[in-house]
Amino acid sequence: MMRVLQGQTAILTGAAQGLGYAIARAYAEAGMRIALMDVQQERLDAVAAEVRALGGEAVAIGVDLSDAAATQAAVTQAVAVYGTPRVLVHNAALLREVSMLDVTFENWQKELNIILQAAFLLSKAVWARMIEAGGGSIVYLSSGSGIKGFVKEVAYCPGKHGQEGLMKVLAMEGEPYNIAVNTITPGAPINTPMSASNYSDELKQKWVDPALLTPAFVYLAQQDARTVTGQRLNAWTMSEAIRSATTIPLTS
Repeated sequence: MMRVLQGQTAILTGAAQGLGYAIARAYAEAGMRIALMDVQQERLDAVAAEVRALGGEAVAIGVDLSDAAATQAAVTQAVAVYGTPRVLVHNAALLREVSMLDVTFENWQKELNIILQAAFLLSKAVWARMIEAGGGSIVYLSSGSGIKGFVKEVAYCPGKHGQEGLMKVLAMEGEPYNIAVNTITPGAPINTPMSASNYSDELKQKWVDPALLTPAFVYLAQQDARTVTGQRLNAWTMSEAIRSATTIPLTS
C-alpha cells in the first residue's frame, strides 16, 4: 500500500551525515516531519535547518545511542514532538576495525549497543503506538556484515547479525498489526565518512552518492505488512527499479 507522506512522521538515526543525511533530505522533500538523531549535535542542527528549508519539519535530538537511558529519552522526546512515526529508520552504527586480541569489552559493547541495543529500544518505544495507529514501517540498516564475517569486525558483525535476527522476529510479531519490519543493505559502495575510514582504495573507485539510494527509503516509508515485511532488501537495486519504474525486487 502506497501512502502519501506529506505531514507524516519519521524517526531517523545517524542523520547528521552520510546516508542518514541523504535520507533526511529525501523525507523532507516528501513533506515529512522528521525526528533526527545523532551524537553530532552541531551537524544535526545544520541538517534540521536544511530540512526546514526544503519544506519539511525537523527536530534535532542529540543522543549517544550507546547509552540506553539516553536512547529511551531521545525516542520519548521524538514521540512527544511529532507523535507516532509512520517510519523508523535505524541507520546509526559504529565500525571500529579491531582484532580479538586488541578489542576491549567497553569498545565491543559500545558498537553493539549502537547497532543492536538501540534497534531494540527504538522499536520497543514505537511498537504499541504503531499497533494503535494501525501499522507502520521499521527499517534497520544492514550490510554484508549481517550475513557473513569480516576480519577485525569483532563487534560490528555480531551487531549486524543481531539486527537481522531481530527483524525476522518482529516481522512475524508485527504482521497481525500491519507493522512492516525489514533490513536493508546499501547494495553498492557509498561515499560516507564511515566508508572513507574503512573502504579499500578499490571500493572507493566505485562508490556512489548515497542520495542515489534514497528512493528505496521513501518507498519503505510508504509500506506496511500488507506489502513488504520480513525481508533483507537492497537499496541500490530497489532505487534503480523505482527510477526505471520497473517491478520492485523484494529480496537482496
